[in-house]
Amino acid sequence: MITPKFNCSQTETSVIVNLYTPAIRASDVEIHVEECLLSVHVNPYFLRLHFPGPVVEDDASSARYDAGTGYLTVTLAKVNQGEDFKDLDILASLLAPPRSEPSTSRPVIEVIGGEEAGEESLTKDEREILEAAENDWHLPQHPADDESIHIATRHYYGFLDMYTGYFNHVSHTENEVNELGADVEKLTPRERRERRIKHENEKWDEDHYMADFADDDMIQELISYRFSSESPFSRSSSPIAFTEEEDLIMLRLPTKEYLTTHLQAHNIYLTLMTLLASYAYESRTTQNDPTPESAWTICSLTPAFSALDPPPYPTSPPVISPSHSNEFTSSELQSTLIPFIRRAIAFPLYRNFALAKQCIRDVSNALCRGKRGVLRALLGLKDILDGHEVYYIYSKIWVDDMCSWVSRSASESKLQEVGELLNNLEIEKDAIEWDLQALEDVTRNASNRAPDSDDEDEDSSTRSISESETDSISPPTSSSSSSTTLSSSISSDAGTV
Repeated sequence: MITPKFNCSQTETSVIVNLYTPAIRASDVEIHVEECLLSVHVNPYFLRLHFPGPVVEDDASSARYDAGTGYLTVTLAKVNQGEDFKDLDILASLLAPPRSEPSTSRPVIEVIGGEEAGEESLTKDEREILEAAENDWHLPQHPADDESIHIATRHYYGFLDMYTGYFNHVSHTENEVNELGADVEKLTPRERRERRIKHENEKWDEDHYMADFADDDMIQELISYRFSSESPFSRSSSPIAFTEEEDLIMLRLPTKEYLTTHLQAHNIYLTLMTLLASYAYESRTTQNDPTPESAWTICSLTPAFSALDPPPYPTSPPVISPSHSNEFTSSELQSTLIPFIRRAIAFPLYRNFALAKQCIRDVSNALCRGKRGVLRALLGLKDILDGHEVYYIYSKIWVDDMCSWVSRSASESKLQEVGELLNNLEIEKDAIEWDLQALEDVTRNASNRAPDSDDEDEDSSTRSISESETDSISPPTSSSSSSTTLSSSISSDAGTV
C-alpha cells in the first residue's frame, strides 16, 4: 500500500484531512472512524492517523473527492467541541501507532502440589532463590570477572542501541569519519570512547588553532552571522510552518513506538544536543548554504556518528542517575558538549573556541523554539546526510529515529527547559584540557610585540637600498613609451540554478 501525501487542519468543531489520491474511484473509498483513529483505504492508497483527541463521523462530517485536483477531503467532527488538537502539522506524530497502555493486571500464580512436590528436583540456584525469598529476597551476589562481562558476539549502537551489522564492510567503503577502523563491530562502548579520545588528541593541532586565532577576520564574520527567522537557530519568536518538502520527509520516517525508561529518555535529550550542535556549526560556517563537505563536517563533529559514542559522558563530580527525566545539571550539560567543542577546534576548517560557543547558543535557540524548531533542524541534518553516498548510514541508525522520537515523545517544556539551561551555561577553556588560554596569550603577545632594534636596523637598511636603486633607474626611452599594453576585462552573467 502507498501512504498518500496529506495535511491536516482544524476548526473549533472539526478536523479536516486533505489526501492527494489521484486517479481513483470515489465509490471505492473506505473510511473508518473509531475514537481517535481514522483509517482511509482506496486502492492503492492507505492512511491511518491517530489524532490527539476523539473524533466522530456524524451528520456534520463529510468526504469529498475532486477528480480535477486529485484531492480527497475528509471532514470529521470533534467529540469535544472547542478542543484544540495540538501538533497536527507534525505528520509523523499522527502516523505513529497509539501508545500502548501498561498492563494493570497482576500476574496469576498457580501453585501445584505442596512443599514436598518437586523439591527434590530443584537445582542449587533454585534452592538459593527460594531461601532468599524467605529472607526478604537477599539473593547471593558474586562479583563478576572482567573477562566474563563482555561475552556477547554482537555489539549494538545507534538510537537506543537498536542496530548492529551496519559496518561489517566499512573497510571497503570511503568512510573517512569512522574512527574505529575495521573493528567497529567488535568494540565495546568503553573501547569506542577510548579510541575517540585518542583520535581527538592526535588530530589536535596547536599551530592551526593559533593561526585561526591570530587571523580571525573570517571567523568573526561567521560568529556575527544572523540566521533568518525561518531557521531553527534564529532568536525569532514567529511560529515555524513546515514546507511541503519537510512534510514529505516526515511521511517517510519510521512509525515506531519507543518504549523508553526515564534514564533512556534523559540520555536521548543529551544526544539530541550534540546532533544540533554539529548541524549548527555546519549551518553557521556555510551561512546556511550546504556544500559537498557538509556531511563530513556534521559526522566528524558528532561523537555518536564517528565513534558510535553518544552521551552521557563522565562528569566531575559524578552525576547520580536521574529518577525523573526532567533533571539536568550544569556539569552534565557541560560534559555532554565538551567533546563537541574539542572536535570543533580539532577537525574542521575554522577552529575557534568562541565560534564553538556561539554554536551552542544556536542550539539553545533551537531548543527554546520547541519541538518544531528541533524538528526543522533534524530534518535539515537528515537531508544533508541522505544525499551522501556513504554517510547516509548515520541517518538510518540515528537521525530517522531521533526525528520520530521528537515528533512523538519529546516534551515541549523539556526542550525549552534545556534550551534555557544552555543559554546560561558557561564552559571554561580549561575544561578542554588543551591549554587554550596559554596558546591564545602567546599568539596575542606575538601579534602585539613592538619591533626591536634589529628589526628597525633591517627596515632602515632596506629603505636605503630601495632609495639608491630608485635613483639609478633612468627615465624611459621613446621606444618604451611607444609600446602598447593591452588589457581586457571578462564579464559573465551569474547563472541561476
